[in-house]
Amino acid sequence: MVTQPFRFPGSAGKTLSGRMELPGGRVRGWAIFAHCFTCGKDNRAAVRIARLLAREGIGVLRFDFAGLGESEGDFADSRFSFDVHDLQAAARALADDGKAPSLLIGHSLGGAAAIAAAVDLPSIRAVATINAPFDVAHTLHQFDPAAIATIDAEGAADVLLAGRRFRVGRGLIDDLRSQDQGARIAALRRPLLVMHAPLDDTVGIENATKIYVAARHPKSFFSLDDADHLLSRPQDVQRVGSMIAAWASPYLTPPPEAPVPPVDAEAEETGDGKFQVAISTGDHVFLADEPVSVGGGGTGPSPFDLLSAALAACTTMTLRLYADGKKWPVARIRTAVGHQKELADPQPDLFNVRISIEGAIDAEQRTRMMEIAERCPVHKTLERGARFTTAEGDPPAPCEPPEAHMEAMDRATGV
Repeated sequence: MVTQPFRFPGSAGKTLSGRMELPGGRVRGWAIFAHCFTCGKDNRAAVRIARLLAREGIGVLRFDFAGLGESEGDFADSRFSFDVHDLQAAARALADDGKAPSLLIGHSLGGAAAIAAAVDLPSIRAVATINAPFDVAHTLHQFDPAAIATIDAEGAADVLLAGRRFRVGRGLIDDLRSQDQGARIAALRRPLLVMHAPLDDTVGIENATKIYVAARHPKSFFSLDDADHLLSRPQDVQRVGSMIAAWASPYLTPPPEAPVPPVDAEAEETGDGKFQVAISTGDHVFLADEPVSVGGGGTGPSPFDLLSAALAACTTMTLRLYADGKKWPVARIRTAVGHQKELADPQPDLFNVRISIEGAIDAEQRTRMMEIAERCPVHKTLERGARFTTAEGDPPAPCEPPEAHMEAMDRATGV
C-alpha cells in the first residue's frame, strides 16, 4: 500500500491538496472520502479508513476542502455548495487520471456533501455516510448563538469550532440554511449505506432515521453502537472500514483489465520528498527511499537495501527448495545480507551473507546447504556480473517470464 500526493484544481480555481491511498494488489475500484466539517484530509478517522479500504483493494482519495489544511483558499469564503462542487471536481480529476471513482464516502457534514455531489456524478454507483446530518443547517448547532447573531449583523465573526478559531462569513451561514437535503436524498437513486452512532452527541441519531426514511432502496443502516462522532477509537474505525469494504463490493467498478506490463519492476517518483519512489512489480506496490541522513525521507528501503534483500530472499528460497527436495527436517531458514564497498579491491562490492538453519540436520547436510546457497540465481547473477541496455521513452522493457526464477532455482538445486 502506497500513499501519494494528489493535487487538482477545485471548482473555484483553487488548487486542492489530497492524498491517494493506493491498493498494494488487485484494484477493486476507486473512492473519494469527504472529511467532516473543519477536519481536513489528515483527520485520524479519514486516514485510517482510507488505508483500511486500500488494504481491501479500494483506492481512496482524501483531500482538504478549500481553505483547510494544505488546500488553497480562505475558510471565511467557504460554502457547503462549494464543497459539493469540489467533490465533483475531485471525481473528474480522478477520472482524468484513469481512476474514475464509483464510491463516495462522507463523514459528518462530508456525508451530506457526498450525497449532494453524487446526484450529478454518473460514475458514482454508491454512497456511504458516517454520522451525517440530515439537515445541513444542523451544522449551525456547533456555533455559539452570539457568534451567529454577530455574523448576521456584521457579515463575519471569529468562531471557535472543534477547539480552533475560524473566521466565518455570512455566505457560509446563508448557504447552510438554503440547502434542501431531503430532496437530494430522495433523488439520489443510488445504493446508500447510513452508519451512525446512537450516542453521537454532535449529530443525533434522529438524523440517520430521517436520511434512511428519505432514501429509496437499496439502502442499509449500520449502528456504530457506542462510538463517538469523530470515531476516535481505533476499533470503531476498523468496524467502519470493514463494513464499507464489504457493503460496497457489488457496486465497485474495477478498472479494465490491463495487459501485464512486460517489465519486472518499475519505479516512479511520488513527489513526496526528494528521493521517494513507488515501485510496482506485478501486483505489488511499495516505496523505496534514501535514509534521512542523506536527504531522504526514510520511508522505504534504499536501492542497495533492495539489492541485498533480493540476495537474502533468493538464498532462503533456494535453500528451502533444496531441503524440501531432500526431505530434510529443516524448520526455518533465515538469511542476513550486508553490503560493503571496498574501493581498493578490483571487485569493490562485497556481500556478507550469514545463514541460519534451524532443524535436526547433521554437519554434512549443513555443509551441503551452504554450498547450495552460493548457487542461488541472484548470487550467480551478482557473481557473474551483468549487461545493460538503457534507452529513453516508454517502450516495454524485455524481461523473462515470472517462472524464470523458479526454473533457475530448480537448476541450481537439481530438484
